[in-house]
Amino acid sequence: MNQPGERSVSLIDLSGQVAAVTGGSRGVGAATARLLARAGAAVAVVYRSRKVEAERVMEDIRSHGGDAAAFCADLSTVAGCEESTAAIGRNFGRLDMYVANAGIWPPDDVAVRDMDEERWRRTLRTNLDSVFFGVRAALKIMAPGGRIVIVSSTAGQRGEAFHADYAATKGALIALVKSLAVEVAPDMTVNAVAPGWIDTAMSARPYQRDGGAGRRAIEAAIPLQRVASAEDTAGPIVFLCSRLARHITGEILNVNGGAVLCG
Repeated sequence: MNQPGERSVSLIDLSGQVAAVTGGSRGVGAATARLLARAGAAVAVVYRSRKVEAERVMEDIRSHGGDAAAFCADLSTVAGCEESTAAIGRNFGRLDMYVANAGIWPPDDVAVRDMDEERWRRTLRTNLDSVFFGVRAALKIMAPGGRIVIVSSTAGQRGEAFHADYAATKGALIALVKSLAVEVAPDMTVNAVAPGWIDTAMSARPYQRDGGAGRRAIEAAIPLQRVASAEDTAGPIVFLCSRLARHITGEILNVNGGAVLCG
């Protein structure tokens, strides 16, 4: 406990550093952007279509004395990743942390035998290509000491029936993390968080099934008896961006309330 007159010092201080958060307009991305800013980082909020929401996150950070800017990009394309990352570098002069959070979870249950090529390709473009192209672009401007955090999912570890497209992309991200962590060491760290169910708009449909029974059934299967908030996932992301995690790389940090226990 601090003595009278002593200044409180945060264990996580990202002052003078710059973070880019993809999918930063809502949900986990928005919560992560805000928490990084609270830790002192300048934040690039990267979004695809939700301009109003992204600018709201940016203005919220600024209203609390932080530094933030919003960048629109289609990260499923090479050009979108290259151009937005270059713009971030020009705006802030550096890039220290790259949080690859953008992604989709198609809510309709579709068996593999019935899944059309468009759904398969769209999920891969959005969830996997965007991370590969984005990380590749970020590596070109990140200095030694950089942090890369990729948002995967429990589905990438255990699979997910009727959502094989989603699970396949999230499993691929885990393999990418382990591969890249070795490539860029010792200059940078690369880790992932693997959330389970989160209380965000992306998961709203299954929660609402049968008048809310869907959510109750999901929570009953989680040892901690609740789905995570966006902030529950943002906290571990910020930890992995900090010096507290400087000796952690190539790891998958599970944030699922005990629903999937990986050895």
